[in-house]
Amino acid sequence: MSVIDRPKGQQPTATYDSAFLKACRREPVPHTPVWFMRQAGRSLPEYLKVREGIPMLESCMRPELVAEITLQPVRRHNVDAAIYFSDIVVPLKAIGVDLDIKPGVGPVVEKPIRTRADLDQLRDLTPDDVRYVTEAIGLLTRELGSTPLIGFAGAPFTLASYLVEGGPSRNHEHTKSLMYGDPQLWADLLDRLADITAAFLKVQIEAGASAVQLFDSWVGALAPADYRRSVMPASAKVFQAVGEYGVPRIHFGVGTGELLGLMGEAGADVVGVDWRVPLDEAARRVGPGRALQGNLDPAVLFAPTSVVEEKAQEVLDAAAGLEGHVFNLGHGVLPSMSPDALTGLVEYVHANSQR
Repeated sequence: MSVIDRPKGQQPTATYDSAFLKACRREPVPHTPVWFMRQAGRSLPEYLKVREGIPMLESCMRPELVAEITLQPVRRHNVDAAIYFSDIVVPLKAIGVDLDIKPGVGPVVEKPIRTRADLDQLRDLTPDDVRYVTEAIGLLTRELGSTPLIGFAGAPFTLASYLVEGGPSRNHEHTKSLMYGDPQLWADLLDRLADITAAFLKVQIEAGASAVQLFDSWVGALAPADYRRSVMPASAKVFQAVGEYGVPRIHFGVGTGELLGLMGEAGADVVGVDWRVPLDEAARRVGPGRALQGNLDPAVLFAPTSVVEEKAQEVLDAAAGLEGHVFNLGHGVLPSMSPDALTGLVEYVHANSQR
């Protein structure tokens, strides 16, 4: 039984009765709630304006800037939840890992982790390491009122992949070589990352986040048996560590159709689904007792409005029998996507899912 199923659950807050949190708890909702992964960012001209000349990691450490960027899509699109603006490598940077986010490339690690001695780069994360997060969330919760704020972190496998590869990777050859070749070092690496990730999520929840999402962006590169043996224990440790707070825990990965049941089993209350698996089939794979999130193909937003609405309706129809559904894209908002298309999609989902 998940923590949000327990009668004592969360104490009522300004956000408790929001459509988003009700859907996460699999309770009746007035309409299907909508938010978008990467809704705060490059698709918005107001974002490009406030970020001009400011490196990505620096922008994640300026509380007032973080708050402004997080709020921009809420104001523009009328989404049902905000998601904290940050990056999955922020906690690694905060504990002193020598890395940077290079435009057009992504996170690049100066000294990849390949040996046991390299684990010394990963010390525990404390709230003092990320005081800017606490400050930014304080600003946000005061401004958001009854709109929930979603905190987030990168999952241990995806963080490990960046650390071991030294940056983005298509085939994850160094990652898999370590996972298969030195399973004890791999387990120790993921266990340490699970502690760092849990600490980062706890800071966000204690500052006022109403839900958290664990992004395992690259875990779709694994077979189910490898996930269960080599990844699931660390992800489960993260979910268990934050379970006492009673906030919904969302788990999302790309290309994870074969892993959906296991990702729910790891401890998620809500399982995110990409566009490759219809929601009704995803529900069968995940099993009862969990809500689903997703799953419109982001590329659909480049089609004419009539097509966008037709495809959105297909998602709503597939979700009609679910215990709980949060409408989202099957991955993040693309940089060249029209903000007006996103605003129109929110309006369509709200209007056509009234209960």
